[in-house]
Amino acid sequence: MSPRTAPPHRFVYSADGMQLATYEFGDPTAPTVVVVHGFASSAVANWHLTGWTRDLTRAGLHVIAIDQRGHGASEKPHSPAAYTMEILVADLQRVFDAYLLDEVDCVGYSLGARVGWQAARELEGRIRRAVLGGIPDGDPLRRFRVADARAHIEHGTDVDDRLTGAYLSMARALPGNDLRALVALVEGMRGGSQPGAENAPNQPLLLATGSEDRILEASRALAHAAPDATFFEIPGRNHFNAPTARAFRQAAIGFLSGGGSVPAHGL
Repeated sequence: MSPRTAPPHRFVYSADGMQLATYEFGDPTAPTVVVVHGFASSAVANWHLTGWTRDLTRAGLHVIAIDQRGHGASEKPHSPAAYTMEILVADLQRVFDAYLLDEVDCVGYSLGARVGWQAARELEGRIRRAVLGGIPDGDPLRRFRVADARAHIEHGTDVDDRLTGAYLSMARALPGNDLRALVALVEGMRGGSQPGAENAPNQPLLLATGSEDRILEASRALAHAAPDATFFEIPGRNHFNAPTARAFRQAAIGFLSGGGSVPAHGL
C-alpha cells in the first residue's frame, strides 16, 4: 500500500444511528492517539496526506482517525439539530468504545481542537493529554451568515460577507464535501459550549497556532488560562496550512512521547 493510501475505513455507529468513518494506523497494542480533523476537512486530508499518521506511528503510537459527521466518508445529515458540541463529543466517545479504548491521547485541529477541548473535560478519565491546534477562545462561527450561505447554495446568490465566503470556499475545496451539511453544522454549533478560561480541561495540553494566523494571540491567551498548558507558535504558517508543518508534528510528538512536556528545542 502506498504511504499516501489510507487503509479502508471502518464504520462506528453514533448514538443517533449515524455512520462514522474511522481509520486505524499502527500497532493496536501501542499507546493510542485519536486524531480529529477541522471544518470541511477529513481524517485522510488533515492527518494522513500531511504526514501525521506516518510520523505518529513511527514514534510508536497507535492512531485512530475519525471523519466527523458531515465530513469525509461519514454520514452527512442536513439538519442543524444533528450538529452540536455535545453530539460531536458523544461521537468521539462512541469511537473510544468501539475500539475498546479505555485511555487515549487526543490531537485535534480547528473544529477538531474545539471538540477535543470539550471532550477532555467531559471524558477526563479517558483522555490523558491533548494537542489542540488552531483553537481560539469564544465562538468563531457567530458571524457566519447562514441565510446568505443557503441562498448561495440554492440560487447562486453572491455572498458579500468575507467570513461566510471564506467558509464556503473551504467547504468547496475538498472533493465530495456536502455544502448543505457543512452549513447545517455551522448553524447547529453556533451558541454552544466554547473554549474559555472558565471551562479549561485539567489534563496537560499543548496548544499550537500558526504565526500568521489571526487567532494567534487569542490562542496563546487560551493556553495561559488553562491550568496545565504549553503554547507552541508554528513558524510561518496560517490557519489553513499549519497542519502540514513539520515543526507542528515534531512538537506534538515530543509532547505526547514526553508525557505532556515539549522539548526545549521544539519551541
